Amino acid sequence: MMITHRRRRNAFRTLALSAWAVGVLALSACSPTSSDAAGTAAATPSPAKGESSAKATASATALPAGKVSSSPDGKLPSSPASAASPTASAVGSPIAAGTGGEDDGCDHKMPISPDEIAVYRYTPEGGSLSLIIRHGNWGCGTPDSDGAPFETVGKETYLPLDQAAYITVTDPIVASTENQPIGVQEFLDWLEAHPDSGLVFQYHLGADGAIDSLEQIFTP
Repeated sequence: MMITHRRRRNAFRTLALSAWAVGVLALSACSPTSSDAAGTAAATPSPAKGESSAKATASATALPAGKVSSSPDGKLPSSPASAASPTASAVGSPIAAGTGGEDDGCDHKMPISPDEIAVYRYTPEGGSLSLIIRHGNWGCGTPDSDGAPFETVGKETYLPLDQAAYITVTDPIVASTENQPIGVQEFLDWLEAHPDSGLVFQYHLGADGAIDSLEQIFTP
């Protein structure tokens, strides 16, 4: 009988220990899960009130400031400034001298004529007769002009005139397109009546430095 009572006590003890172990395991399994869930909920921010799930997803995947996303083909997109910048215009070629950009065959840098002058007036100052003249050269005429102009340069200067100089003139001093000889006094009278005419003459200086020959160049 003593042996039977001992076996029953051992069986009850074993059953009680087993129930206690099961309870401890259940408690230990529930506690960590609860704390992990609470920590995860605290770490994950909930979307603001009234914000849709799509906006929350877009803000979560947005790139940081200053970053540029690459295109699907791996190439960087061109900037708007470079796309809108105008192309450089081509430098134009120089235009040829003359009318309409064509070479008119005229020398636009003619030197000063060594023996041609434009006569404006005369003066007897200093006790000798002198013509008031300006030097120059022949320019380039235009299609609608009668001929090339005589372009004067510099200031007015003086050239002494010999009292016995040989002078020939044309229109408008005389009514002729051919050179006609006139006297020195007749020539001076015309200059006095028509000052600053600027008629062109070819001249020659004598040994004394005064004009001894004066021939008018007809200009239409």
